[in-house]
Amino acid sequence: MFADEDLDSVSVESVWRKSQQGAQESRACQTPAVTTEHAGVQTGSKTSRFTQTEPQEQMDPKRVFSGSGSDPPGLVDFLRRVEELLIRELEKNSRSHAFDGFRANWEERSQQVSHLHRLEHPGAQEQGLHVTAVSWSCTGSVIACAYGRTDDGDWTNQKSCVCLWNLDRRGLRPKQPDLVLDVPAAVTAVCCHPERPALIAGGLYNGEVVVWDTSRTQDPVLAQTGMSADSHREPVYQVFWVPLEKKGEFGVLSSSSGGRVLLWTVDPDQGRMVLVAAYAFVQQQVPHSSRMKVRGGSTVGVTATALSPWDPDTFLVGSEGGLLLRCSFSSQTPAAVTSEGRSVTPRAPAVFSFRPSGGPVHSIHCSPFHRNLFASAGTDGLVQVRSLLQADPLLSVRVSDSYVFQVQWSPSRPLVFAAATGPGEVQIFDLARKSLRPAGTIQDGAPGRTATCLAFNSQNHRLLAAGRSDGSVGIWRLSSELTEQRPSESLQLEQIANQVAE
Repeated sequence: MFADEDLDSVSVESVWRKSQQGAQESRACQTPAVTTEHAGVQTGSKTSRFTQTEPQEQMDPKRVFSGSGSDPPGLVDFLRRVEELLIRELEKNSRSHAFDGFRANWEERSQQVSHLHRLEHPGAQEQGLHVTAVSWSCTGSVIACAYGRTDDGDWTNQKSCVCLWNLDRRGLRPKQPDLVLDVPAAVTAVCCHPERPALIAGGLYNGEVVVWDTSRTQDPVLAQTGMSADSHREPVYQVFWVPLEKKGEFGVLSSSSGGRVLLWTVDPDQGRMVLVAAYAFVQQQVPHSSRMKVRGGSTVGVTATALSPWDPDTFLVGSEGGLLLRCSFSSQTPAAVTSEGRSVTPRAPAVFSFRPSGGPVHSIHCSPFHRNLFASAGTDGLVQVRSLLQADPLLSVRVSDSYVFQVQWSPSRPLVFAAATGPGEVQIFDLARKSLRPAGTIQDGAPGRTATCLAFNSQNHRLLAAGRSDGSVGIWRLSSELTEQRPSESLQLEQIANQVAE
């Protein structure tokens, strides 16, 4: 059915390929020849220039003294004649001590005291409150002002405040405090913490002691004593921050007209002050060298207190009756007062009595430049410079015919102190002067407005704050003459301290 068979191949030539090959043409193109060139540039020359002063003409020594080329008649002969005498006198002056300690002041003399700010709290002024105390923060930029009353009357229930102004703040508003701490009673004392700017201690008319923490926005009251058997029952006239035995910790020392000085520690967790030491003053335990009658009974009403910056065991006390006492924190003598109901037994700290003042003592301040010197002031209008080693005053300065409410030594000038007076003036005295007249006087506001308090700025020595009974606080700038210590000033202070009282 199937068989192999060979057939011839059949080829068919492509007509299309031939037609395409016949239609093809060849073409060629090329860009024109590219021409390249190389070029360089370089400075072709250098130029140097020099300048020099013209040769100076050598002048004849005989013509040196003449500006016009001719000598005044006899000048050269005169200078040659006195040359030996002048040299001899100059050599004598070089060995003289007549001008030791003299420092030339090439600056123009400026006003001794200039006014910077007048701080006011309208709310306090509307209530007729007085500025009772001022205190600078440890940074020297914030001033704390306590408001209360310094006149007579029953104002135990009158509300008050503590106002703070930051003087370094841009856009200071003198009539609007940066912070106002409302207080349920009149504030009689205020003291800023020596290391923590946010802490402020205050004493109230009702006897309470309060510590505020200005960094707490909701409730700034950090701790308070409250009303207990341990607390004061009379107005607290002064408060201080006192270093405790543990390094870096501080307690609050308070004194009142009830005759007690109390030392408190702050318990922030419980919000209260804890009494750790109590000191009581009664007439029969005052040293006998200068006993005097005390008005109102045997209790010695404390109106002024000062701490010694040199001896942590020593403090000074002034009383309503004019007593001035040197006291010791380490005294172990029990006070002759009842201790029933009290957590701490009071001790009698008085170890030495000074000659009494002529009236109530309003202020005491220890010298920051001499361990034995302090100043006291009160209703007799005198500022008395005293020594811890002598009963009688070394020096008495008549500051005012009225009261002196506060006296304070300058933190930079050993011989300078300031006093706030009843007529409204703040008098600044310089004991280096021959005359005991004021070296500077601050009078701010209407006459008759009492200058109730003052405070030097320990960081910026040229600033002084002064509070007044019209509710204002003046910030003043002191001149360099009142703030810059002189070379022989410490020696003069030592001479005052070593003199024997008449």
